[in-house]
Amino acid sequence: MEKERMIEGEGQRREYSRVGAYIPFEYRIVADEEKDHIQARISGDAAAPELRPLPDMGDHDYIFGEWLKILNLKLDTVIRLITLQSEGFFGLPFKAVSISGGGMSFLLPQAIAPGTILEIKLMLTRNQPVAMRIYGEVTKSVQRDDIYFIAVRYVHMDVSIRDEIIRFVFEREREIIRKKRS
Repeated sequence: MEKERMIEGEGQRREYSRVGAYIPFEYRIVADEEKDHIQARISGDAAAPELRPLPDMGDHDYIFGEWLKILNLKLDTVIRLITLQSEGFFGLPFKAVSISGGGMSFLLPQAIAPGTILEIKLMLTRNQPVAMRIYGEVTKSVQRDDIYFIAVRYVHMDVSIRDEIIRFVFEREREIIRKKRS
C-alpha cells in the first residue's frame, strides 16, 4: 500500500498535493466483521456489457445509427443517475475537507480512535460528478476546543480511484490559482 510520506524538517512535504474543498460527504465506522470485505469503488460505474455491433444498415440509415448512439448515451446517463440516487449519494451533506491522493482530514463533533476504519461516501465534482466509497484508517484524532480534527490514510484502494482523487485535487488547485490571478 502507498502511504502519504511525511518528511520532517524544513516544513512538511507530502507525496501528494493536498487541497481544501467543500464536498458532499458522509462517513460510518466499519464493523470488525466487515474489514476483510472492503474495497474502495466508484459508484454508478456499471461495467458495460459486451455488445455486438449493430448490423450494417447502409448509407441511407446512417442518421438512424447516430440516433441509436445518442439514445444509448442518454440511457447510460439515466441508469447512472438512478444508481447514484439509490445508493444515497444525492442526499449527502456538504462538509469541508482537506483531500489528497494519500488521505484526507476533516472536523467532527466527536473523537474517533486512531486505527478505526471509516467508510467514506463522497462526490467529487469535475466535468461530471464522481461518486465513490472509499475507506480510510484514522491516523490522528486531536481535540481542538469542542471539535475534533480527524485525519485518515486511505486503505483498500486501487490506483484508478486514487487517480480520480488526484485529478480532482489538481483541477481544484488550478481553480484556486485562476481565482487568485483574477
